[in-house]
Amino acid sequence: MPVFVSRKHFPTVWLANLPETRHTVSMTEPLATPETMVDDPNAEVEVKIRGLMLDPVTNMPIVVLKDVASDAVLPIWVGVFEANAIALEIEKSTAPRPMTHDLLRNLVEGLNAHVRKIVVSDLQNDTYFAMIWLEQNGERVTVDARPSDALALALRSDVPIYVQRKVLQRARVSAESPQNLTAEELRRTLENLNDEDLGRYKM
Repeated sequence: MPVFVSRKHFPTVWLANLPETRHTVSMTEPLATPETMVDDPNAEVEVKIRGLMLDPVTNMPIVVLKDVASDAVLPIWVGVFEANAIALEIEKSTAPRPMTHDLLRNLVEGLNAHVRKIVVSDLQNDTYFAMIWLEQNGERVTVDARPSDALALALRSDVPIYVQRKVLQRARVSAESPQNLTAEELRRTLENLNDEDLGRYKM
């Protein structure tokens, strides 16, 4: 079972050794172009899980999402159990019996459905929201979820992860407000970390 290191080692990151492959998703919506994405707040930006780290103040786990096309990052605070579920799948560790997110994946597959993607879709009052996109018998179904659960399921289902552009914009505005200066400092620290820095805490 992964164990988070002491906060005194901040910034401590577990590098997510995920393949650099890009996913193709078959959806009915037209593909967004760079021009439309700039203007459309609902445009989806593909991200990958860059790693896991600890909040130096609260000692709570943070999942670091990174834009695949730039150095922009989005830190999302999650619970310890959800962080461990994400870490276990990144490490490809198996439990003797199905864990909660393994059960969720098995349930989806048992109902002849397929997870197509997950989208971090909103940010309200410092709380992130996510949607799980499913397909069953040619029908598209979206399910509201916590980002931590959606991310754990996305890893187990090997599907792409997206963040809506409006969420990235709201997160940046929230982090740059005076009362959240530490959040902005954290974001800048994450953006400046390179692979060599992260490699010391490889998963």
